[in-house]
Amino acid sequence: MAKPDIIRVLIVDDIQETRENIRRMLQFDPTIDIIGEARTGREAIDIAYQKKPDVIIMDINMPDMDGLVATEAIRKRLPYIQIIILSVQNDASYMRRAMLAGARDFLTKPPMIDELTNAIHQAGLMAIDEKRKNSVSMANLEAATTGSSANIKTGKIIVVYSPKGGTGCTTIATNLSMAFENEDTRVALVDANFQYGDVAVFLNEQGRNTILDLAPRADELDPRIVDEVMIDHASSNVHILAAPPKPEFADDVTGEQFSKVLRYLQKLYNYIIIDTASYLTDVVQASLDIADIIILIATQEIPSIKSANLFLGLTDASGIDRSRILFVMNRFDRRISITPDRVGDSLRQPIEIVIPFEDRVVTASINRGTPFIIDNKSNAISKSIYTIRDTILSKISSRDKQQSDEEK
Repeated sequence: MAKPDIIRVLIVDDIQETRENIRRMLQFDPTIDIIGEARTGREAIDIAYQKKPDVIIMDINMPDMDGLVATEAIRKRLPYIQIIILSVQNDASYMRRAMLAGARDFLTKPPMIDELTNAIHQAGLMAIDEKRKNSVSMANLEAATTGSSANIKTGKIIVVYSPKGGTGCTTIATNLSMAFENEDTRVALVDANFQYGDVAVFLNEQGRNTILDLAPRADELDPRIVDEVMIDHASSNVHILAAPPKPEFADDVTGEQFSKVLRYLQKLYNYIIIDTASYLTDVVQASLDIADIIILIATQEIPSIKSANLFLGLTDASGIDRSRILFVMNRFDRRISITPDRVGDSLRQPIEIVIPFEDRVVTASINRGTPFIIDNKSNAISKSIYTIRDTILSKISSRDKQQSDEEK
């Protein structure tokens, strides 16, 4: 006969007598293991992260942090943990707030012993089942990213950058990620415009998690943490790492942290497409420093060309090899006399790809939150995105071959 699963329980209450009463109520149930106690919400979070219980019995009213805030924090990082809220308030609004915070059940104090043990058993079975599912998913993810990683060696980082704002970087980055994505290719789209990033908006997605959830843990990342934070795009297999929700959070992520996150994403994804701000922040510079390919975007406007020229001068001074740069002219209008050839000759960097001016297509795409490359793969502007992809693949192949030859 199979042994029953042991349910690991954490008791959280600021009153010692209450904690002892709950412990006494549960001590004769052989399937329940009390692994610890906490007196405050913050202490509960710390112990939950360390000991990873299956079920937490959580009081609402505590001095430093109430149980609902602690519940939300714990469930955000360890969603399989099931939390039973205890409260002296038998109020429907309290129950509703508890469920919105992620609680599994709500009991009034003092609970009956049968009521409490039944709630723990139901919550425990759910937690154990969720852990097993996560273990299978984790194994599949690690198999896809390590042992059977003929598909993923070291992912390539592609940065979409323009020193002049408003040239269409986000449009190009979002559509390019769709061009790279297929069943055998894992693609991450990263929003590195931390003040006013719109990548998620362009794809009609929103999520509670952003780069702020990865950066502080840059030295301890694992596939599960990354998988919890990335947004799964509904219409593709592209995963999105969103920018902070508010501009004031932009400085909470350092260039070093961001670089470490990107290095880790290279273990999980074949291609990492990065949309950047026009300002050379520490985060943007970190992206440029480790990029395999930099897509430099300019338009036919003189200020845009001037800014591109200044950037190319900076790359020369900083030692960035111009062979890593793919110079692209966006919104090309044949009626304007400034041609790609003239710009390329003037800046000593050839414009390799031209994206035609298709204002209606692009605007409609942005407003719908659907990349135009999904709606129509054969129109001129979509073809130009595929040309960018193919050119990048050719450049990467040439660089890899050259590096391989040098190592022999």
